[in-house]
Amino acid sequence: MGDYLKGKVAIVTGSGMGIGRAVAKALAAEGCKVVTNNRAPWDGVIPVDEEKFSRLSKEMQDWAMTEYAKYYGDAERTAQEIRDAGGEAVACFGDISDYDAAGAIVDCAIKTWGKLDIVVNIASAFGFSPVQEMPKKMWDRVTTVKPTGHFYVIRHAVQHMIDQGWGRIVNCASPAWAGGNLRQCEYCAANAGVVGMTYGLAAELKEFGITANTFAPAAKTRASVDMEIHNVLEGEHSVISGNPISYDGTAAPETFANFIVWLCGEGAKDVTGQVFMTMGKFIGRYALPAVEGAMFADGDGWSLDEVLQKNENLFKKPEGPAFGAR
Repeated sequence: MGDYLKGKVAIVTGSGMGIGRAVAKALAAEGCKVVTNNRAPWDGVIPVDEEKFSRLSKEMQDWAMTEYAKYYGDAERTAQEIRDAGGEAVACFGDISDYDAAGAIVDCAIKTWGKLDIVVNIASAFGFSPVQEMPKKMWDRVTTVKPTGHFYVIRHAVQHMIDQGWGRIVNCASPAWAGGNLRQCEYCAANAGVVGMTYGLAAELKEFGITANTFAPAAKTRASVDMEIHNVLEGEHSVISGNPISYDGTAAPETFANFIVWLCGEGAKDVTGQVFMTMGKFIGRYALPAVEGAMFADGDGWSLDEVLQKNENLFKKPEGPAFGAR
């Protein structure tokens, strides 16, 4: 085991499987004590959408169940795998979209190890639906986890970090934060909220020695199987471009998990308010949003005629000092 995070204590929400499990194990491999988390213990039954499943061929159903079996688990399984590898971990079940449950996860870290240094929020929910057909419950289910649940955990955790003058917050978004071809505007909104919240946290908490960053991953997980099923059922209608995302071409989250480890340690002490794309061997940093074009009214306000005359300037980069500089 390494010692990059020796003596540190972390919470990793959504670490029962997938990206969260990979990150939790990577943190522990560098000496971090980890509270693993997901909503509830897994009963061993793989849940499926019966209506969608019934529309799949027998061959596709068998493939999906085989793939699902590779990913399912819960926080206790992840914690046990960490302990089996010589690390320290405890599982704390709870739905972070419940304010008190989020507090209990933080309390678990404090009661177990007396401190909390790192929060990695990975818990998520998503769905597929054209906006004109999207049920209210889908919107509510997705957006109450991101950004709301992420905020709840941070809200309970951040005073501990402030008191000790050190902390790391890493929130998991998605490339969908900037929009995309999938018909899931609720997921785009949820992840854009995560990014905006992280920008605000970075500015607010910097004086306390606390960094806040976001990563937007593309990785093969249980959700990738859901997406493949969606692609098969919807075909060219699954995404606006008509080009479904390749399941076989998607890398496992373990390929970039150590990048998250780096963000959580001293090596990234000056890195805050950033959004990274993590996808297999590729890691990229998004540019900060900036105004690229501008126009100015000649008088005190805009007439429609003046807007019609000058609007092309909005699509040109302005001259002079950069707009949106940070």
